[in-house]
Amino acid sequence: MGTVFYLATEAEHGFGLNFNFLEANIINLALLLGILVYYGGQAVGKILTERRAKIEAEIQEAEGRASKAAAELAGAQQKLAQAKEEAKQILATAEKTAQRVKEEILAQGNVEVERMRANASADVSSEQDKAIAQLRQRTVALAIERAEGQLKDRLDDSKQERLIDRCIGQLGG
Repeated sequence: MGTVFYLATEAEHGFGLNFNFLEANIINLALLLGILVYYGGQAVGKILTERRAKIEAEIQEAEGRASKAAAELAGAQQKLAQAKEEAKQILATAEKTAQRVKEEILAQGNVEVERMRANASADVSSEQDKAIAQLRQRTVALAIERAEGQLKDRLDDSKQERLIDRCIGQLGG
């Protein structure tokens, strides 16, 4: 250690340590920066290269996921379009079926109404015929009653005998 101290004190002869704080710091700083650039540049370059490779791998992985998601989205959109088309077809078929069923029901209803009208008309005609027959019977009965009543008033026993004789004569002769 004595030799280092000797060299430090002999600054006038060439080599030595400078104990001036401000001058020594600039030189030390320059030496430190030089060492850092020489040895640290390789280490920092290696770290930056590794970091760059890692970022590129992550970007490629993200791009792969994005393209996969885009493909899945396109497939899902295609399936959605197919489902919408099928829904339109089902709706159109349902509307056609509903219209056909409606027309069939209306046709059956019209047939049923006509049948009911025919039955009602037949029932009315039948009831009308019955009523007319009853009126005729009643009219005939009333006419017979009146005729009998008038005959009793107009015909006495002698007129009855002459009428019977005349009727027999017409039959016989």
